[in-house]
Amino acid sequence: MSKQSDYDSNSIQVLEGLEPVRKRPGMYIGGTGVEGLHHLVWEIVDNGIDEALAGHATEVSVRLLADGGVVVTDNGRGIPTDIHPKTGKSTVETVLTVLHAGGKFGGGGYKVSGGLHGVGSSVVNALSSNLTVRVFKAGKIHEQHYQKGVPQGDLKVVGKTDKQGTEITFYPDETIFETTKINYDTVLDRLRHAAYLTKGIKTSIQDERNGKRYSFYFEGGIKSYVKHLNLGKDVVDGDVFYVDKNIDDAQIEIAIQYAETFTETVKAFANNVLNPDGGTHMTGFRSALTRVINDYARKSGLLKEKEENLSGEDTREGLTAVILVKLPDPQFEGQTKNKLGNPETRGQVETVLNENLNYYLEEHPAVARKIIGKALLAARARKAARAARENIIRKGVLEGSGLPGKLADCSSKDPGESELYLVEGDSAGGSAKVGRDSKTQAILPLKGKVLNVERARLDKMLANNEIVTMIKALGVGIEEQFNMDGLRYHRIIIMTDADVDGSHISTLLLTFFFRHMKPIIDRGHLYLAKPPLYLLKGAGNKRLYAYSDEERDAQIEQLIEERRARGTAINPDDDRKKQAGLVDLQRYKGLGEMDAEQLWETTMNPDNRVLIQVKLEDAEKADSIFNKLMGTEVELRKNFIQTHAKFVKDLDV
Repeated sequence: MSKQSDYDSNSIQVLEGLEPVRKRPGMYIGGTGVEGLHHLVWEIVDNGIDEALAGHATEVSVRLLADGGVVVTDNGRGIPTDIHPKTGKSTVETVLTVLHAGGKFGGGGYKVSGGLHGVGSSVVNALSSNLTVRVFKAGKIHEQHYQKGVPQGDLKVVGKTDKQGTEITFYPDETIFETTKINYDTVLDRLRHAAYLTKGIKTSIQDERNGKRYSFYFEGGIKSYVKHLNLGKDVVDGDVFYVDKNIDDAQIEIAIQYAETFTETVKAFANNVLNPDGGTHMTGFRSALTRVINDYARKSGLLKEKEENLSGEDTREGLTAVILVKLPDPQFEGQTKNKLGNPETRGQVETVLNENLNYYLEEHPAVARKIIGKALLAARARKAARAARENIIRKGVLEGSGLPGKLADCSSKDPGESELYLVEGDSAGGSAKVGRDSKTQAILPLKGKVLNVERARLDKMLANNEIVTMIKALGVGIEEQFNMDGLRYHRIIIMTDADVDGSHISTLLLTFFFRHMKPIIDRGHLYLAKPPLYLLKGAGNKRLYAYSDEERDAQIEQLIEERRARGTAINPDDDRKKQAGLVDLQRYKGLGEMDAEQLWETTMNPDNRVLIQVKLEDAEKADSIFNKLMGTEVELRKNFIQTHAKFVKDLDV
């Protein structure tokens, strides 16, 4: 670690100016929507986390101000305040006004960091209407103000202090962002993850808009994180395997725990940056895990001589793991840092896991037997699923020229303009077939409730007609045969009744896509149709549709005002429906109550319909909710319902 005296202006290297940021913000923060807005917070928070990674900070806090501002504070070394030799300005001003000026580019400011956050500080400044930086250093408070990235005077000493660190207050520019309202829960989740990944650091959030506040501190680091990921699951063993070793210049941390589920949750991080596409650390982890479990299974006699080795897939069923590597020079593939590319990291992770997991299994034979027993069950199920898959492939169910008989396909062969409606029930399916645009809209009616795949392995799924029909209609295959290139429709629309049963069917379908066809969600192809809740019939066969209680009330008020404007006498003693001149006010219970024309007009016509795109803003949270709602633990479901019941206004049963 660098000494306090080493962190000065010479640690900050300048590469280029700041001018392009306000002109093209999307190039720097990904967009000007909600995600881009929160990216501003992450950039400043990550600077504080990097100070903690370097061993110089123990706290990072975020305060959301009532007037829309954001205050991020850390107790690290504080940005250097001396004059920078290249710019001739204070180093604080250099960091905040020059793109690619930061302690991560060279000069020994940081041994390990999550990214090039000198970029982040200046970008946040450029995209804020106002920003104030305060540096607590050497007994003095240094302060400087900016407007839209332009300094409003030099850095000045404004007082004395016994604190140390940096405080940045910024106001996202309303002329750039679609919204400037920071979401408390989004920041809360980010700070929770930061605390898990940097053991011994305290992160906190305070929301002055509503009085909410929360703090995180996890002495166990990623060991605590694995316990959090498995919360509510039936785990194989109450303890978590954990190792933290230094090898060469790298620090390798791994935490593992198995749960009685069919899914695998493995998260890989490099310098606290999540790598969703894995990389060399993930490759090394998987290779070592498979080898160690097979070696132990052979040595202990749990895997017989004539039996084939357990596959990597078998050894990872029900696995929850977090891999965290800290490297002096991480090499990411692409600017998004989705994948780690350092070749030496694979061998480092393999070495650490080989030695330590083997020792752990030797020391915990009861746990080892449970893990291997679970993997052996997974292997048998895999073989059964393979036999089932080969059987239905032989019968031409999943592939071949024929499409499912229930599918009313569209005439277009261009996936970009084609849509598939997954419709609840034959009745609604019949109306949808008649009312659709047959060139671009395909209809697949689903009979009854589809299988809950949260509780089923692949062999059981492939024995379910509705699941197989969907797989074949979509054209992407399943499991190792899954290939997005075969997708026949770029909009897949779940269309169910607006009642409890319809919501249940939607949830079952969402579970299927989340667990087995997640790339369809990731690429924005999955939607929920929103059928109207009400039909408002006026005189002369006038029809209005409302998609919520609020919209119904607003339409009734508008009709009353229109009648008043025309001079129609309105009796104040009449109910609102009569005052509005309505002949009937119908509450739709199901899609089957609409004829083909109404279904087209309200739910399928691209000019009128309301579609909700299914997005995964937080896959970890989604995984937890699917486990609670669709898993085997009844108590979890009961607690979830009791907690959220108070937010439900009206319930149709």
